[in-house]
Amino acid sequence: MSEPLRVLMVEDQQDLRELMGQALQDFGIEIHTAVDGPAAVQMIEQHGDFDVVFSDISMPNGMTGVQLSEHVARALPNARMILSSGYARSHLEEPLPEHVEFLPKPYRLNQLIKLLKSPATTS
Repeated sequence: MSEPLRVLMVEDQQDLRELMGQALQDFGIEIHTAVDGPAAVQMIEQHGDFDVVFSDISMPNGMTGVQLSEHVARALPNARMILSSGYARSHLEEPLPEHVEFLPKPYRLNQLIKLLKSPATTS
């Protein structure tokens, strides 16, 4: 049996973080959560080796999802980075790096799971 997909989900809304985390676990995904970018960086340094980091672009405490994606690219070069936003990709304040995948909000749980389990694509 293959190892479960290890995902770090960065979400500042506690109810959404818990709901999505539990739903992803129910689909056999090993989920770790962080409340913001600095907490995600700390998780990566302590637990490392995530297959995917999934984050909102707009987050509190001074680190955007794009800034987090730059840290992930350095610290976890083999990990996929998926960013989500309620804004259209063309209306984001900062352009997304080439290695980042984008999931527009609102998204459905099955869309996220399909994306997590699919091979990496840059869209």
